[in-house]
Amino acid sequence: MSSNAIGEAVSNPLTEPPVPLKTQLRRAERLKKLKYGALIAPLAVFLLFTFLWPIAALLMKSVDNPEVPEALPQTLHQLAKWDRKMLPDAATFAALVADLTEFKGSRTLAEAAKRLNMEQPGLRSLFMNTARKLPLEPGLEARDALLEMYPLWGEVHTWQLIARNGGTYTDYFLLAALDMYRDGSGSIVAAGPDSSIFVDILARTFWMSLVVTLCCLVLGFPVAYLLATLPARVSNLLMIFVLLPFWTSILVRVAAWIVLLQQGGLINMGLIWLGVIDQPLQLVFNRSGVYIAMVHILLPFMILPLYSVMKGISPTYLRAAISLGSPPFRSFWKVYFPLTIPGVAAGGLLVFIISMGYYITPALLGSPREQMASYFVAFYTNQTTNWGMAAALSAVLLAATMVLYFVYNRLVGSATSGAKPR
Repeated sequence: MSSNAIGEAVSNPLTEPPVPLKTQLRRAERLKKLKYGALIAPLAVFLLFTFLWPIAALLMKSVDNPEVPEALPQTLHQLAKWDRKMLPDAATFAALVADLTEFKGSRTLAEAAKRLNMEQPGLRSLFMNTARKLPLEPGLEARDALLEMYPLWGEVHTWQLIARNGGTYTDYFLLAALDMYRDGSGSIVAAGPDSSIFVDILARTFWMSLVVTLCCLVLGFPVAYLLATLPARVSNLLMIFVLLPFWTSILVRVAAWIVLLQQGGLINMGLIWLGVIDQPLQLVFNRSGVYIAMVHILLPFMILPLYSVMKGISPTYLRAAISLGSPPFRSFWKVYFPLTIPGVAAGGLLVFIISMGYYITPALLGSPREQMASYFVAFYTNQTTNWGMAAALSAVLLAATMVLYFVYNRLVGSATSGAKPR
């Protein structure tokens, strides 16, 4: 290398313009964000595949409807041109015979028949029995043969039901979860009083969750205030008793309440021995037992958020209000309580959402009239294997909870901003 080239190489760094400080800061900030993203990425992927994806897959079951299109493709192709007022033409009957002959004895046809049977009982037997009698004898018209086999093939409602389920997605399960359905013309109508159950179940779920939340607030607020104001040694000892239920299985606690609340249990026997009652009270297998057990289990979830907020409130606020002539209770209500609203909101929301999904406690301590929405989700999942109905109930429950959450958060947020000390 020549001396001129060496001189140019040495002088180049000195002649290059310096990088602006703003650009350096932007690069450093971008590098920092990339490092944080690299640290968070494994957790995000884990949550995606173990939490969000299963929930999304379950909720998709509420609108998924692949059974009928897979089993009756030719029939649905013909029904696409049907006006849904009179019986379909002969070509549609022939297409149905061809589909039933092709999928005869297969699981595809059995699943489609089961799916249609959910909307109209008896269609599973109709499809399976018709498929067993196929193929038809040569020379027989499909329309005449099917009408002679079973009168249901001559009813317009049967064909309307098949046509409504021609798409790969359906709103049947979501409508059924709200006690609604589509009639023969495709209009959404409300179910009759004899078949309307799910709206009452959802209302019962919200009401029981609200009662449990209010009971936990009434019982938990004084305990949290006591923990926040007592000396540290006594407060830590009491906190152990608050956290003690977390170390015991929910099933064990529910079983213990059954022993305590039954007619020959310790509570009834103690009340009789004290002369408070003459006959044992019915405290189990009804709503009273469910409330008692759920409040006992969920009470720490109310106390802990309240305690964390109360611990940060300075006691000088109350002393200043009292020193200015305000009575103690008025000082507490006007000064101290507004500052605890964030804890009340957090504890109430936590207890309410957990109560909405409770299953074990109402199932063991309650009667059929105390079962909440989660019981029927488990019923359709484990016993009838109706994933569509289970997913629809879960979707309606999730949507209602989210709506209440946003409304609750809006109201509590405005109340909290207005309660800040000035």
